[in-house]
Amino acid sequence: MWQQPTSLFTDHYELTMLQASLHSGAAHRPSVFEAFARRLPDGRRYGVLAGTGRVLEGIKEFRFGDEQLRFLSDTKVVDATTIKYLEDFKFSGNIHGYAEGEIYFPYSPVMIVESTFAEACVLETFILSALNHDSAIASAASRMIASAGTRPCIEMGSRRTHEESAVAAARAAIIAGFDSTSNLEAGHRYGLKTVGTAAHSFTLLHDSERAAFEAQVASMGVGTALLVDTYDVEQGVRTAVEVAGPGLGAVRLDSGDLVEQARWVRTLLDDLGNENTRIMVTSDLDEYAIAALQSAPVDAYGVGTSLVTGSGHPTASMVYKLVSRKNDAGDYVDVAKAAKNKVSVGGRKFAVRLLNERGRATEELIGVGEVPASDANDRALLTQFVENGVIDEAFTGAAGVHRATKRHHDSIQEMPGSSRRLQRGEPVIGTRFIDEN
Repeated sequence: MWQQPTSLFTDHYELTMLQASLHSGAAHRPSVFEAFARRLPDGRRYGVLAGTGRVLEGIKEFRFGDEQLRFLSDTKVVDATTIKYLEDFKFSGNIHGYAEGEIYFPYSPVMIVESTFAEACVLETFILSALNHDSAIASAASRMIASAGTRPCIEMGSRRTHEESAVAAARAAIIAGFDSTSNLEAGHRYGLKTVGTAAHSFTLLHDSERAAFEAQVASMGVGTALLVDTYDVEQGVRTAVEVAGPGLGAVRLDSGDLVEQARWVRTLLDDLGNENTRIMVTSDLDEYAIAALQSAPVDAYGVGTSLVTGSGHPTASMVYKLVSRKNDAGDYVDVAKAAKNKVSVGGRKFAVRLLNERGRATEELIGVGEVPASDANDRALLTQFVENGVIDEAFTGAAGVHRATKRHHDSIQEMPGSSRRLQRGEPVIGTRFIDEN
């Protein structure tokens, strides 16, 4: 899905580390890297993993062609020996991780990369860019879906972020349960449902609101959604009904006190004989505004700015750490950063979610160096995405989005009921490490 090589979506120091490790002879040392978050954003009780499919798609295009190599050489980022190594670069290792759409918690090993140090090192920035952005969006989207209940949410944030981030955000939102997106490129790349009708400028273009509504209905049919708050809302609703009749699909409200306005618009629609005309609301919604609208007769929510900025938390703060490597004797040794305020746990991880007799999650169990013992109804969390450099295509493209959407739905069903509340608190389930040593 990437339109160009992804190899330069990285930090300068990844390649200088590669150069130095080639010089020391350690570049080809078998290593294990792990992506995880040390904490959840303040007030969040779970995170949603997203971006895995985009990582896999990007690894397919992670190569250094003539243009990239010329840039690195001309700017003296790395030396000739490193350029020679990069000429034939292709990831040949293994990648395991949580399935995209899965719920995660602090220290969940959401992605594990097993390869040489050189191969894993140059992928670091790219992996973190995709996982941090997409997981932040999916985590916010999941909370919005929890607040919306059975009412559909539509992703409408393209104009509030970078054009490529908009595509990724739409994809992440769908994984977390959004019904559709306004972004056509996301629809094209991933087979997502796209929707949209008209903005205020369309009404202002015409000599009257009636003329605008007549043009839209003539073009799109009576089932369209008419934006009724360009001028006077009550008159807008009356004009919409007069133009489209009882088959009018929806009216959209984009300003004002949405709770109170939705109530009297619903009454007005019913009084005019449009009991089946839906009410859609937009206007800077987030999970808290959606929750406040639960008592209002709203049928759908359009969410933009808050969604594509992670609703106040635009990154998942994931890190990517070397946790194990072979020593000179050929044995794997656990390694970890020792800083007190940035705790890491060394060793290759294996993760299981413990479930009670009702199928509800009670604890996340992480084994260090071995798979933790569990009961028959518990669920192993790690999936293999790449084996000896071969990517499992089932986790990419439109199929990957569909798979991730189902995984998220099923994971949410496993969570305790408190996960759907917006109150602050600790993670809804705890994480426990079991070390084979």
